[in-house]
Amino acid sequence: MNVLRSTCLISRIPKNSFLYNQQRTFVKTEVRTKGLQNYKRPSIDEIGVPKEPWGRVHEKNQKKFNAQLLTGIIASGASFMWFVNTIEFNYIPDYKSVKFPPQITPKIDYSSDDNSGSVSLEEVIIEELNDELEDITVIQEPVIEEKAEPVIEEIAEQVVEEKAEPVIEEKVETAVEEKAEPEPVIEEKVELVIEEKVEPVIEETVEPVIEEKTEPVIEETVEPVISAPEVIEEKIEKEEAVVAAKTLEPLPESVPYLLVGAGTASFAACRAIKSGDPTAKILIIGEEDRPPYMRPPLSKELWFINDEQAKKDLKFKQWNGKERSLLYEPLPFYTPISELTEAKNGGISVATGRKVTKIDTINQIAYLADGAKIKYDKCLLATGGQPKAPKFLTTAADEIKEKVTLFRSVNDFYKLDSVIENSKSVTILGGGFLGSELACAFGQRSKLGEIEVYQAYQENGNMAKVLPEYLSEWTTSKVQSEGVKTLPNTNIKTIKRLENGRLEVDLTKEKIETDHVVVAYGIVPDNTLANASGISVDDKNGGFLVNEQFEACPNLWVAGDAAAFLDPQLGRRRVEHHDHAIVSGRLAGENMTGADKAYAHQSMFWSDLGPDVGYEAIGVVDSKLPTVGVFAKATEKDTPRAVVTESNEPDRSQSEEKAVLKAVTPVSAAGSSQEESDYGKGIIFYLREEKIVGMVLWNVFNRMNIARRVLKEGKSYDDLTEVAKLFNIHATDA
Repeated sequence: MNVLRSTCLISRIPKNSFLYNQQRTFVKTEVRTKGLQNYKRPSIDEIGVPKEPWGRVHEKNQKKFNAQLLTGIIASGASFMWFVNTIEFNYIPDYKSVKFPPQITPKIDYSSDDNSGSVSLEEVIIEELNDELEDITVIQEPVIEEKAEPVIEEIAEQVVEEKAEPVIEEKVETAVEEKAEPEPVIEEKVELVIEEKVEPVIEETVEPVIEEKTEPVIEETVEPVISAPEVIEEKIEKEEAVVAAKTLEPLPESVPYLLVGAGTASFAACRAIKSGDPTAKILIIGEEDRPPYMRPPLSKELWFINDEQAKKDLKFKQWNGKERSLLYEPLPFYTPISELTEAKNGGISVATGRKVTKIDTINQIAYLADGAKIKYDKCLLATGGQPKAPKFLTTAADEIKEKVTLFRSVNDFYKLDSVIENSKSVTILGGGFLGSELACAFGQRSKLGEIEVYQAYQENGNMAKVLPEYLSEWTTSKVQSEGVKTLPNTNIKTIKRLENGRLEVDLTKEKIETDHVVVAYGIVPDNTLANASGISVDDKNGGFLVNEQFEACPNLWVAGDAAAFLDPQLGRRRVEHHDHAIVSGRLAGENMTGADKAYAHQSMFWSDLGPDVGYEAIGVVDSKLPTVGVFAKATEKDTPRAVVTESNEPDRSQSEEKAVLKAVTPVSAAGSSQEESDYGKGIIFYLREEKIVGMVLWNVFNRMNIARRVLKEGKSYDDLTEVAKLFNIHATDA
């Protein structure tokens, strides 16, 4: 370093450079020259270097600055508080607490000379006060007379005419003719009282009118009304209709999202809309008198509880014993209708007991049966369907219809539960999912000897339209073991009511006597709204025609049982199951917020014959198609109770989405077990043109993702036993 430094000092600077001129100038300056001559390098002690580490110095300075800042803030805050509490802005004085000094009128002294013939100021004031007093008295007298006389006349006339005359003439014409004479007595009393003073009128005339006239009228008119119960029922129905019409809550003139139907599809759409638009304002309109709820437990778990209060609260126990509500969300979850429009964060409101009769798809207006109308930005139709009614019911008398239930809703459950408690026998019509589930549920009471249960259907066995013949026979034996008398291959000829109040059902092979009939034929889509609104309907499958996004018209979507949609694997179809309502409702809700998604999901359905036997199905499951079944021996874990205990979710469509396959050790298949008598668990493949179009997972749960993958591939397989290995039915836990 010393060599380099000396080299730099010795080397000459060129004369033509800028530094050379600066050097010459620097050298010639006397002051600088003396400064350089006297310069002495300072020692380390003379340099102002901190004697502590820089971090510690910075920390001390930072504490000092923070203390100064905090002191300033406290001083500013104290000054502001003093300023606010000391100075009052827009002060409004309290006039009641202000005490004004007494005003003293100066007394004027007039001399006797100046006062002759003149009036003093005191006399003028006294005269003015007297004039005012006279005016006040004149005004008060007619007020008393005008108010008192018409009041007495109106009250008296109303009492005599309204209470005495119509009650006696209309209600007691035939029964009480002798006691209609007091009318002239009342008139005479009233006329005399009117001519006399006002005060005694209230005391003397009102009391006798109430005492003498109301009591006998009540005693004499109640008896004939009680003897006519039909008249009472008609009057009550009319009064309830009037009250209902008056108590309907007003609806907003317009809403961003309108959902017609308060079922599973609507609630799934609500969740999807809120996910895409957190501040969305959603109005649900439903015909039932309760918010959205799940329907599957109506034919399953709800019938296995004995707690009456739990039934009223719509609470049921899952197969694992844990309690759950039938409602998706309690009432406090929903926003009151009156607050929906002004809700800053949006909300979901439910208008119960209302029905939409027409949709103006061009102007985007929904018309209700009660005369109200709502303009919407986007609308979803999730109206579901109506229970299928047998032919005999269309021409049956009212006395027969009273003893027939088309099972569909919560109200039907309450009605049927009450009927079973007071009946000796019940007959179920229908051998499908709903009929077989209800039969097993009622069979629990049949085992206790409380009731006799019949199940009549046209097929050879239970669920014969879905399951292969051998599995349908096994299911029929299972239903019979629950205490149900099955009547296969039967049709209803006639049904009539006997003198003892019971029904006689004339079937193809025999006649049975029963107290009540439950119809479980499934549902049909209600096209009334579509026809009134000019919306296209699928003539083959029924329901609203929708595209791949479940959109029927601009800004109008359809979901659930009412939608005839285009399945990418199976073509246009309509599905009436819980899982499809969730999937289609969620897809429609996402598209209502701009997702523009196409349908690509295969929905599933499930059925439980009590807590020990159940199955899940997907695709086209029709017993008319060729089927191949691969079965294995079931364990205690292969039951609906076990799968609900593991997942804590009674909704099988939800547990399937959350399912995670465990590590398993495959075991070689023992071959098809169709020849065996015990079908513990297995997979039934439904084929069309040698391709798998549907599957039933018999006592095999949480494997639906595999089934969807197999259906999506659309391949034909030489050995379906190998495909069944994908479901691990011949596996043991690792």
